[in-house]
Amino acid sequence: MDSTATAVTRYLVSEYERTTYYHGISLDPPELLYRSDLLDNPFPLPNGRHTPTPTKTVHGVFNTQLNKVWHDVAPQICQLLKARHIRYSAVNAARFFAHGEEGEGSLGPIVIWIATHPQTTTAENAHDASPDIISLLENFGVEGAVTEWYEGAVETLAGPPLLRVTLDTEPTFYVRRFLTPVLGMPIATKEGEVDDVQGSVGFFFHENRTKCDEPRARVFGVSNCHVLRNTTNIDYQFKGTGAPRQLVRVAGNRRFQRGVNEVRALIGRLGSDAELLVTEISALEMQLESDHPDEVEEAEVGVKAKQTKLTEVKKDMGLLEAFYNELNTQWSDIGRRNIGHVDWAPKITVDVEGDRYTMDMGTFELDEAMFKPNFRGNVIDLGAKYSSGELTDMFYPLNNSRTVFKFPPIASSGSPDGGTSDLTVGRYAGLEAYLCDDLGQESIELAIYNYNKQSGDFAAKGDSGSLIVDGMGNMVGILHSGMPKGASSHVTYATPAWWVVQQIKVKYPHADFYRTTW
Repeated sequence: MDSTATAVTRYLVSEYERTTYYHGISLDPPELLYRSDLLDNPFPLPNGRHTPTPTKTVHGVFNTQLNKVWHDVAPQICQLLKARHIRYSAVNAARFFAHGEEGEGSLGPIVIWIATHPQTTTAENAHDASPDIISLLENFGVEGAVTEWYEGAVETLAGPPLLRVTLDTEPTFYVRRFLTPVLGMPIATKEGEVDDVQGSVGFFFHENRTKCDEPRARVFGVSNCHVLRNTTNIDYQFKGTGAPRQLVRVAGNRRFQRGVNEVRALIGRLGSDAELLVTEISALEMQLESDHPDEVEEAEVGVKAKQTKLTEVKKDMGLLEAFYNELNTQWSDIGRRNIGHVDWAPKITVDVEGDRYTMDMGTFELDEAMFKPNFRGNVIDLGAKYSSGELTDMFYPLNNSRTVFKFPPIASSGSPDGGTSDLTVGRYAGLEAYLCDDLGQESIELAIYNYNKQSGDFAAKGDSGSLIVDGMGNMVGILHSGMPKGASSHVTYATPAWWVVQQIKVKYPHADFYRTTW
């Protein structure tokens, strides 16, 4: 009896560890199913009523022996899992940083981070398979790695002329972004209205000539096939003049209403600021009657400064109220938010010339009248979510040495943005992830982890099609799916941008990605 009990505890995780082991990697982190170092590296149990919960952030894997052999070893791990009839959904490589007190902490070993389709795999299955995986890694010279297992399924993350991008001194700067022609602008299709499918623009390109080398001036936006089309298992190509158009709109109804609510909330905050300033000015004016010269002088300076501030607040309120009225009169009819039509959307597949990257992409031709007046090319609005200092600090690596990231002098070029999440920062996994859906379809994806718990999820529903870039502004990937739990997502998946561009060049040989004017 005792030996049986001992065998069982070798792979059973305590309830506390199961629910708190990944605390910090997302707002609603996954639950641990099993880990291979369960006995050698015990998880600290709470000691007293007020013991803080251990917090982690997840990082990519760089400059290790695994990086040299990943493309050889990862497919073998997938084969090993399939041979054991384990229905994996994703095989990632990661390292976890355990945060300690006063900013201290430690970076853990290489983790083969395995997600299995929910309710298909037990802790015992994971325990039995882990030694084979670790042995395989050791045969490739990768020492000290561990396996960690959890349940999860990958899901897609599908949200007059357009407005110009303004400087951050303009009071409508942040709230107008969803109607500006920059990367990450939210889009929806007429076809997808019933199901409220929404996504984002990845990037733009010009087509100056046809495949037959005939002159043709067209400009396109790029997004996911599942954003642009309801039917994703059939190739789509617009047939030309006279054919029905699959219309694309800026901001579906849900995203548009969110934008309206943001403007209304900002007007309300400014109204409260104005009321407070009036109260403060009244108090200072009473101080002007003081018998003490210093108090009078102080009050005179204060009244003047707060009256100037009150004038600025009222001016900003007036501009925002005018913008609010413009939204409701000029943009509320979704039919007036048509910005183009789908041109090409090949069916979703992962079997393109043996690359195994997810082909989930499509193009839509832009309406010249909507874009031309304020078109600026492939730029990203950094918005107001982070200050320049905060964003620069987030690009520091673990060793605290500065990266090459430099905050742009204007707020219209830089880093990743999404139609739902706005600007977000995450951590590139370093090694590609190997995925397998519930039908057994396997693919290779780029994986992006959340930066930390405080920064929130890297992506959410409605961000599909968004462009992911690095600290230098180089294109990294086109976002298409994530690994959610509840309302949160702890891993985001993308197709490599270079591969997407390569497919576009096959379809549009004269594609130009660098023009900054129409």
